[in-house]
Amino acid sequence: MNILHVFRSPVGGLFRHVCDLAEEQARLGYNVGIICDASTGGASAANKLDYLQSICTLGVHRIPMSRHIGVSDFKIFRDIPKLCSKKNIDVVHGHGAKGGAYGRILAKMLGAKAIYTPHGGSMHYSIKTPTGIFYLTLERYLKQFTDGIIFDSKSSAETYRGKVGGFSCAHRVVHNGLRDYEFDSLTRTAPENQFVFVGEIRKLKGLDVLLQALALLRERNVNLSVYGSGPDEEFFKNRVQKLGLSSQVMFHSPIFPATKAFVNARCVVVPSLAESFPYIVLETAAAGVPLLTTSVGGIPEIFGPHANQLLPAGDPSELAKAMQRVLDDHDSAENLAASLQSHVYTHFRFSTMVEHIVSFYNELLLFPLELPAKNQTIMHAK
Repeated sequence: MNILHVFRSPVGGLFRHVCDLAEEQARLGYNVGIICDASTGGASAANKLDYLQSICTLGVHRIPMSRHIGVSDFKIFRDIPKLCSKKNIDVVHGHGAKGGAYGRILAKMLGAKAIYTPHGGSMHYSIKTPTGIFYLTLERYLKQFTDGIIFDSKSSAETYRGKVGGFSCAHRVVHNGLRDYEFDSLTRTAPENQFVFVGEIRKLKGLDVLLQALALLRERNVNLSVYGSGPDEEFFKNRVQKLGLSSQVMFHSPIFPATKAFVNARCVVVPSLAESFPYIVLETAAAGVPLLTTSVGGIPEIFGPHANQLLPAGDPSELAKAMQRVLDDHDSAENLAASLQSHVYTHFRFSTMVEHIVSFYNELLLFPLELPAKNQTIMHAK
């Protein structure tokens, strides 16, 4: 099987997912290739892609990709097929909004099966806004080019159904998973009041809510380390100054693996306003580190029986209270972390994720499916 993964920016959970998937597919003997943006990701992404270049027989191709639709996209649609025209591609798997658009159109050019995984992307937009109308209309148009959709959570599948309409192709929910070694004990030397944020620095990730909560805890002299980069980095650095938090907040470059940031964490905070199925939540849980996060997207699916511990999104006051509880009763936070670690180990394994994704490819290649009825039950793997 010849598999081509297409996505835009090599950052965050989407990048981690594609890297893990491509690496394992190559190890299993498939011919794998990658196409992604050349201008983002930094040194850590470049190093990871260099490694993948050594094992991906279809190559790693980096070309300029803008975040939003523009004139440059026409040049990309002209150039991308040249990279793959002689590779006999069987599956093009597009990830995210831009990668999903490129991937599905490219698949039709190459006569390959087009697989799409949203990873949030267009699904974060509201149909009530001009931008949302544009991107969600584009999603509806691209349905005709889609042979299969893999959702990373039941929440993502239901969001797609609600915003884009009924399914016109085969689809499956396959949760992200972690390798066994990621559940190993982590030695931590956490300062007493140290909180950590790891992720793309954009407003959707709720960093402003975290900064406001931090300001409410000013008397506790709480410290925050922010690891990441993104389009709103300068905005948040200015926001830190305006809130008078310059002595308490430190910004750091993206870190890989994320566990390197956890060693100095008393608690990891993921204050997202919207999510799909975030790896950072899985990684924190697997490491057994106390975690504060919100009840959005697929996060309740990760927490399972512990979902009652999740916080409302966009509420600095509730987040500040939760941070205060971690500071006042850290033993309870550590006990909850241990219980969550056990739950994640049982339900979200890397081997299961890869097995179900490859199985879905094979079903589309070997046993083409008829269009599903409107009331078809979504298949999913735990």
